[in-house]
Amino acid sequence: MSQQRRRVFDKDFKINAVRLILNKSKKISELSRELGINSTTLHMWKNQYLKDSETSFPGKGHQTPVEEELKKLRQENRVLQEERDILKKALGIFSKA
Repeated sequence: MSQQRRRVFDKDFKINAVRLILNKSKKISELSRELGINSTTLHMWKNQYLKDSETSFPGKGHQTPVEEELKKLRQENRVLQEERDILKKALGIFSKA
């Protein structure tokens, strides 16, 4: 039984594909057949590019500044909750004595 490997496309490839669609030089269905990419994938790339062309397709492991900030804040929040829980337990222990 053979496993299909997931194809990975770089940022430039995605942007060039989207530009072909946006310049009306290719229809999505036509480009999909030529590139061997599902048309749904091309629609997603197009929507992502139109939403924010500057930060679209950040790459594997790369995040937008907003996502990085959110990740950092969530981690900090988790640490503060743990510290709070430890202090609550300590208060309970010392108040019994």
